[in-house]
Amino acid sequence: MNGWLTVALLIVSNIFMTFAWYGQLKLQELKVITSDTPLCLVILASWGVALMEYCFMVPANRYGFIENGGAFSLLQLKVVQEVISLFVFTIFALVLFKGEQLHWNHFLAFSLLIIAVYLVFMDN
Repeated sequence: MNGWLTVALLIVSNIFMTFAWYGQLKLQELKVITSDTPLCLVILASWGVALMEYCFMVPANRYGFIENGGAFSLLQLKVVQEVISLFVFTIFALVLFKGEQLHWNHFLAFSLLIIAVYLVFMDN
């Protein structure tokens, strides 16, 4: 399977994951829900969004895994997924939560993530 398709599925999956985990904070900021909204309702709504995450994450991992004809080893899949997760979250935070800012240490951390991806893809 094409590695780019796996990456695309992981990106979509992580968009849903980020909304499932942090979207409720934005909804509270927008006063769609309040701090008085029962936590069990917030959890159920998040689970509904997270179901969509799984609809993309499971195929990404299944089809992307080298033993299923994919392009990535298990460790490579995990590192790529984590890097995508952090980039999606960063975009989410910067776009939807206007008070968040990137600083030099964030850029250094992202550079180290890129190095991590390089290292995990190195031939032994």
